Parts: sequence; structure tokens; C-alpha cells
Amino acid sequence: MKEQERGALGVWLVGARGAVATCVAYGLEGLRSGLLEPTGIATETEPFAGLPLRDFGDMVLGGHEITSQKLDRSAADLVRHGILRPELVAASTVEAAAYDARIRPGLLDGPDVGRADLDPAAATLSGTSPRTQVEGLRADIDAFQRTNELERVVVVYLASTEAWRDEKDSWQDLAAFERALDEGSELPASCLYAYAALTGGHPFVNFTPNRGASIPALRELARMKGVPHCGNDGKTGETLLKTTLAPMFLARALKVHAWQGYNILGNKDGASLADPVRREAKLRNKDHVLRAILKQPQMHSEVGIDFVPSLHDWKTAWDFIHFEGFLGAKMSLQFTWTGSDSALAAPLVIDLVRLADLSAARGEAGEMAHTGCFFKAPIAGGTHDFHAQFQALLEYAARKV
Repeated sequence: MKEQERGALGVWLVGARGAVATCVAYGLEGLRSGLLEPTGIATETEPFAGLPLRDFGDMVLGGHEITSQKLDRSAADLVRHGILRPELVAASTVEAAAYDARIRPGLLDGPDVGRADLDPAAATLSGTSPRTQVEGLRADIDAFQRTNELERVVVVYLASTEAWRDEKDSWQDLAAFERALDEGSELPASCLYAYAALTGGHPFVNFTPNRGASIPALRELARMKGVPHCGNDGKTGETLLKTTLAPMFLARALKVHAWQGYNILGNKDGASLADPVRREAKLRNKDHVLRAILKQPQMHSEVGIDFVPSLHDWKTAWDFIHFEGFLGAKMSLQFTWTGSDSALAAPLVIDLVRLADLSAARGEAGEMAHTGCFFKAPIAGGTHDFHAQFQALLEYAARKV
């Protein structure tokens, strides 16, 4: 069957009016209309040209959101801070309004309860039992697919970082997880979204450091249902550079004594990471990659994150690397990375949607190991070396099916 004869692809964004989702929505419209070039979208480059990937015009957006702020307000904020172009927003009014109308109230994580911009309907849903919550989430996604006559829906989790939780016995297998659902036990919102997606047969992409589908119970569910999924924690900035540079030190047999990193950022992601219990989940992924690549136990490695409200969607990372070469000579490397959090993340989301759809079309199930280069903490494990990860993606793209 030719690609253009297939049904449209639904993209269900959790955190649907957040900065990343807003950039995805307006970015897709810009790609469809020719106002934007596909800069930053890896699946538009030559190595992926032979794959039957979805056209940008084939995607229909919907999602869940906990705030009452409308999409045009989110877009206006991004225009004001130099992320979205005014002419792109003006040209996308009709499609943006249609997307906004398809957004439904979502689930809260504990610290979200006191937010001033909270959608009352989201608070009501979050006050019900976990089983009722997942049934409501799944009903929204299923209705979106049915109403828009979609061949498939890919669910992408873009919500704020959740409070860190230690592993629970109920997460270790599917039967225990479902008992916890029925008993009303507290479960991370990201896991409830993943459960709703996977039980509905929808591929799931977790772009956040939250647990999502990474717990053993939900990995079991994905394999049982024959659904592909990937995550966790999109690799867009400082960690991308770390996983690109660290293999160089390893290949040249240089001894890294210290790798100190410091990040400042604004936007809602930065505000959520100001909470220490949320920040812990993020820092675990950012620090682990270096030790996994360099395997130098004596190395000092630390990452700091601070919220600077005036930066809005921009983030800056400064890294200092102290290393030793031949003859015991001590040297250093420093770099500063400044970028728009959402403009870096949005093209990766589009890539992952296309790859998740392709995996589902190929009948693949479980962890999408070939997407490791997109994440700080790939669910399938393996190397954190970006070069090796990207090579695995190229090999997947070249595979004949």
C-alpha cells in the first residue's frame, strides 16, 4: 500500500499547550505550508530517505493538558521571547485553533495541585481513582482516533518533571501494577498515561525523565500487547554534548579528573526543577551518562540546575573538564551552550513520532532500542556514546523489512 493511501496519523501530546508541544504544533504547520525548512529533523536527511515515514501533512494533533491557558497564549509567549516567528503564528491560526479544540483535561502530579492556572476539570479527573483516571485517558485518546478517522495514534509524553519516587513492588510486574490500580494505590501520572496508551494499542514516547513505560510492569504490558515504545528524557543540549565529547577522551586514553556542569534555565520546566524532589530525577540522568562512557571511578562529576525566570525558554549550560594527558600534564576544556529548550526538542519529537509509527507498522513490539541517541536514559539500555547510538539508528534505517 502506498503511503498516501494510508489513514492519517494521530499525535497525542501530553502537556499539549506547553512550550515543546506548541513548537511542535506550529512547526508542523510551517513545514506543511513551506514556511519552514526541516532543520533539526534527522528523519528528513538522506540516510532515512528510503523509509516509508509519515508526511508532515499526514499528522493530526490532539492532547491532554492540566492548565487553562489557551494555545495562542503559549504561542504569543514564544513569539515574545524570540522562539516562534510572528508570520508563522499568523499563518497557522486555523490549524492551531483546531488543535486547541482537540485538547482534553489531563492528570496532575502532586506538586501541580496549587497552580494558579490549573484547569478545574483536570483537578476533578485527578481526584478520581487510578482505574477511573486511566479509563478516562484512554477514552479521550480512543475518541480522538475514532472522530478523526486515524489509522494510528502515537502518544508523546511532554509533561513537567515529576517528583522522584523510589521503585515500588507494584511496579515490578503487570499483575501487581493492575492490583495497585484497582486498590487505589498512588501511581505516577506518567505511568498511568503509559498504561492508558499501551492498553489501547498506541505507541508511547516518553520525552521526560519521568518513569513512564520504563517500569518492568509496563515493559511487560508493551510486549504482551505488541506495542512499541521509547524514552526516557530527551537529549537536546548539555547531555548531547557530553555524550558526543566524552568518547573522544576515552578513545585518546586521556584521564578525566573532573567534569563539572552548571545549568540555568527558565520556562515551566525550569520552575518545576526548582523543586528538589523533581530536580533529583533530572540530575540522575544527566550525571550517569559520563560515568557510563568514561568508566573512570576516580572522576569527580557533578551537575547543577538553577531556575532563572527571566530566561524564559532559553537555557545556558557551562561545563568545565579537567583532564590529564601524557607526562602528567593537566589540561582543561570549557564550553558554554545556549539554546532554546523547545526549539531543540520539537524536531526530535517529530522524529520520534515518525519512528514510533514506523515501528508499529513493521509489527515491532517493546523497547525501540534504535532510538537511544534521542534520550539521556534509553529504556533499552546499551551505550551512552552518541556516535554508537546514532550508528545503531542508521543500521535500523538500512535494514530491509
